[in-house]
Amino acid sequence: MQNEAEILTEIWLGEDSSRQFKVKLNNPAHIALEMCAMSNSLGGIIYIGVNDDCSIEGISLEEVRKYNSWISDAASQLIRPAIYPQTRTVEVEGKLLMLIEVSEGTSKPYQDHKGAFWVKTGSDKRVASSQELMRLFQQNAQLSLDELVTSANIDTIDLAKFYTFFERTKGIEFSTLGLNLDQVLSNMNLAKEGKLTLGGLLLFGKNVQDYKPFCIIRSISFPGNEISDDSFIDRRDCVGTLEEQFRSGMSFLLNNLSRVQKGTSFNSQGSLEIDERALEEALVNSILHRDYSKNAVIRLFIFKNRVEIISPGSLPNHLTVENILNGNSVMRNPLLASFGTKILPYSGIGSGIPRIMKNHPETELFDDKEGEQFTIILKRPTRL
Repeated sequence: MQNEAEILTEIWLGEDSSRQFKVKLNNPAHIALEMCAMSNSLGGIIYIGVNDDCSIEGISLEEVRKYNSWISDAASQLIRPAIYPQTRTVEVEGKLLMLIEVSEGTSKPYQDHKGAFWVKTGSDKRVASSQELMRLFQQNAQLSLDELVTSANIDTIDLAKFYTFFERTKGIEFSTLGLNLDQVLSNMNLAKEGKLTLGGLLLFGKNVQDYKPFCIIRSISFPGNEISDDSFIDRRDCVGTLEEQFRSGMSFLLNNLSRVQKGTSFNSQGSLEIDERALEEALVNSILHRDYSKNAVIRLFIFKNRVEIISPGSLPNHLTVENILNGNSVMRNPLLASFGTKILPYSGIGSGIPRIMKNHPETELFDDKEGEQFTIILKRPTRL
């Protein structure tokens, strides 16, 4: 529990996404919006009796009693699902303040009594965008983004690709079964009501980027170590289905990385400077686990001293770098992951990151929560 000096320090720091100042409360609905936004974000503390300029005005004992009743009503009746904030009344500089401690919600997304979903933006709040709302549902495993319907009609599926996949995995030709294609695609969550789902489009669609232009891998090989270089050695946009993007991305890596001679013989086979298995795992990870609600591309950068693979979306559901190094995983895109075990070199058991570290220990992982991206950096040998 914070003492007076610690509370004063927090107030002195000013408002941000986790600290909100209110000199007074107007009604239960007023505080409900603030608590809803914090619950949908990372939580925080609302200081009642503090001005925007950080000066302390305080509140009366009568207001303390009234506000406690309002907060209880707001948390249980004006926010759905209900939240459980904690309140404290403290004396600071001889004046009473009320602190409302709001935890990050475990049942996101939360909405107000009018059905609006609020999120924090710095010290302010606003209604969540459609993309943010999808991510909130996804974080709580209420929505699988890869099962959402796209604008691509079912006839945009590449039948040759789908039939080949079906026959390879089922061991029998599709045409011999007399099955209705639309129903089979629906049963496999690849289509709904005549439209391809995101998973169906990314796995078996024609002209994928006509519908999802950001679902590509943008690959650039630089001569130096800075992204600000004015020149490049090679560049390529890896497009098509996820399998095609993976093959194209691996081709780009193999073409732009060096091979190290084995043994002493001139004719001995060279080995890739970065273990190919580590590169495969890193690239597959970016394709299957990226956040497809974000309008951003996967970036594959080759620098003189490293390879960077930057995937849209930070680690989901409270995962940390330490968690995934120990083999923990959360399926952000369960449909893509389930098909990925049959189409790509992917096991789906959380072993990918540990296998990268085993095959190429000179690897670093960065989870950027604020920038909403995850980066894998594989260092190149300094001897080259």
